[in-house]
Parts: sequence; structure tokens; C-alpha cells
Amino acid sequence: CFNSGPSCDLCDFETNLCKALHEFNLQAGWVRRNGQSGIGPPYSDHNANESAYFLSLSPEMKSSSATLRTNIFLPTDEERICQIRFHYWVSGTLMVGLQKDSEDTVKNIWQVSREQQRQWKTNTITINSTEKFEV
Repeated sequence: CFNSGPSCDLCDFETNLCKALHEFNLQAGWVRRNGQSGIGPPYSDHNANESAYFLSLSPEMKSSSATLRTNIFLPTDEERICQIRFHYWVSGTLMVGLQKDSEDTVKNIWQVSREQQRQWKTNTITINSTEKFEV
């Protein structure tokens, strides 16, 4: 989740996890890899770069689920908007959830299931929250 405009934070996984993600919360099952890793598709990132890094579930997790949580973000308002733009390759189901500071549960705000075309797609989600939140 990032501010728009010049203060936008970008995340490409080339050197590490993004500062928006919990380094300690990369659960077993998530791996930072590239298309040359020998794990299987995808064999490149969304720009067709075989050496560029992305996050993926390890082969052992294909029938399981894993969660990736962001750090806590401040409430949104007219000056502070929150947009998450991400590229995804789905071989199962991918869900994006929102957990507000005052709530114990994660609310599903976007979901996609495996599609016939095995290719990278892009989505942008705008989040409005009057309190601190995680995605």
C-alpha cells in the first residue's frame, strides 16, 4: 500500500522483500525466486525478464495456502490515498484482504481464481480506511 505521486514506494523484490512487507512474516511456503530457478512456471517476471525476482509459493505448497502481510499503514484521507498495484500469475486462488486496527478478522476485498490463460496480469486496488490497517 503506497502513497501516490512522487512519494510512491516501489517494490520489485530484486534485492530483498519490500519495506512494506513483514520480513519476519514471510511464512514457510513463500520463496523469492526468478524464472531461472528451475521451480517451474512462470519462467520470467511480468516484463519477460528471466533473471528478475518475484515471490511465489514453493512447489511443496501448491495444494496449501500461505499468507503475506504488509506493515501497518496510516489511515487514508484526501491527502493520503492508498493504492496497491501488483502483478500476479495465478495457479490456484489469490485473495487480498484488509484488516483494520479495531478488527480481529481480515475482510476479503479482492479475489481471483486460476484462469485458463497462464500469464501475468496486473491489478490495482484503492483502499480507504479511517483507521490504521494491514493488507
